[in-house]
Amino acid sequence: MQLRFTRSATRDLTRLRDFIARHDPGAAARVSKRLGRLIRLLKDQPALGQPVEELVDTRDLAAGDYVVRYTVRGDHVVVLRIWHGREQR
Repeated sequence: MQLRFTRSATRDLTRLRDFIARHDPGAAARVSKRLGRLIRLLKDQPALGQPVEELVDTRDLAAGDYVVRYTVRGDHVVVLRIWHGREQR
């Protein structure tokens, strides 16, 4: 499986990292590294997340305080969005 990110997911990562870095640059690096490591697991375990009932072929992966929404399209895992669990979606 290959891993792809939508523009929205890429913007989400940047937004989250920038928000955390304003308060603690070290924490921003740790969160980014942890999220990246977990997201890469999806290449080998695409069914790792929980199905989203209202969205066909879409899953949510809990990553600590964060949620990674993704779908599988052919031989690609496509990360759709990433947000903090306390954010309004």
